Amino acid sequence: MDHAQHGYSHPEALVSTAWLEAHLADPSLRVIDATFFLAIQKRNAKEEYHDCHITGAQLFEIDEVCDPDSSLPHMLPSPDRFADIVGKMGIGNDCHVVVYDATGMTSAAARVWWMFRVFGHDKVSVLDGGFPKWLREGRSVEEEAPPPVHERRPFKPYFRPHLVKGLGEIKGNLQTREEQMVDARPLARFTGETPEPRPVLKQGHIPGSKPMPFSIFFDKKTMTMLPADGLKQIFAEAGIDLSRPVISTCGSGVTACLPALAAFLLGYDHVSVYDGSWAEWGNLPDAPAELGA
Repeated sequence: MDHAQHGYSHPEALVSTAWLEAHLADPSLRVIDATFFLAIQKRNAKEEYHDCHITGAQLFEIDEVCDPDSSLPHMLPSPDRFADIVGKMGIGNDCHVVVYDATGMTSAAARVWWMFRVFGHDKVSVLDGGFPKWLREGRSVEEEAPPPVHERRPFKPYFRPHLVKGLGEIKGNLQTREEQMVDARPLARFTGETPEPRPVLKQGHIPGSKPMPFSIFFDKKTMTMLPADGLKQIFAEAGIDLSRPVISTCGSGVTACLPALAAFLLGYDHVSVYDGSWAEWGNLPDAPAELGA
């Protein structure tokens, strides 16, 4: 997918804007706009999608493709619910899904990439540089939602439990410390210097976790993912041994998917995501929290 020159072990996890534009007409390609904003950002992903999106892209809202019975934000849906929703979007097991979002730092895109992989779909890639890069380069866009162009397709999910962690497993790991833990929130939220955007939550981080702010994975000018050497350096400087299991966490399981994507690019498939993340842990009165770095 034209990222092999970056030294990735799994270059297929990313596609460039040039590659995507050249393949927009491929019958097995499905492009997804996964843009997501927190309430404090005061932006509306659905409105922005209708204003402008990559030609042929369909909107994928993580707050809709979720577990409707959970009180936590955008938790993973059941395999059957996921299969039903993506099947209605015309996504079958033989389709290549390309995901992007409007931020350029691809956090929501990484979340959807991870969701597809959790449910056994490996033909999924993130658009490197996201929609901002696409727009800067003057590539093909359209307004309003496109009419349905894909018939419903059967999607057979295959759940991969090793990619997901729940509350009980995080509590257990506090005792054993068998799995390393990283936190992808901005550093000031990790240390507790800045309040959480969800005001009911305590401040700080899960004991033993190490800060790995999601923004460090990107080139500051282009907002594309760093090459393999840069990603390896990030993990090494954080004291993370990628030959051992890693749990990634964040505010609500979205930016936590970026360390998982970075590790996968380097050839490591044993980085799991704590789906509830701080939205769950930070709301539990008996869950310990540490302040500082």
